[in-house]
Amino acid sequence: MTASPRNLADWPHLKAPSLSEMEALAFAAFERLPQRFRVLCDGIVIRVEDFPTDDVVEEMKLESEFGILGLFQGVGLPFQSVSDPSAMPNMIWLYRRPILDYWAEHDEALGSIITHVLVHEIGHHFGLSDADMEAIEQAAG
Repeated sequence: MTASPRNLADWPHLKAPSLSEMEALAFAAFERLPQRFRVLCDGIVIRVEDFPTDDVVEEMKLESEFGILGLFQGVGLPFQSVSDPSAMPNMIWLYRRPILDYWAEHDEALGSIITHVLVHEIGHHFGLSDADMEAIEQAAG
């Protein structure tokens, strides 16, 4: 993983985080979320890909694959039932290239952006409001 250089001489050696490094950042962000929030996320799978699939771009009517930073796919907690047949696991997708593009255009730390996207997508799992998600982000630091 690359860090902000303290010396301009470090710039030639820096690279954007790889998929695996971005995934590690996402898991670290998840671990910083409040315990009461994480325990309710049992079974959620977090994945990092460079871009959304063509099907996601088409289904969401995006102008380009850069139009989405993350996605929750599954059955949200408020809509789950014990009598439902076994389904695919709930998934949270973080899209590396759109996140890096957003990072390049804004004055925010990459870790803060990843945390924001992760909390927002998990919020869909819970059916939370934007205010609820903001409070969780604040608790995560």
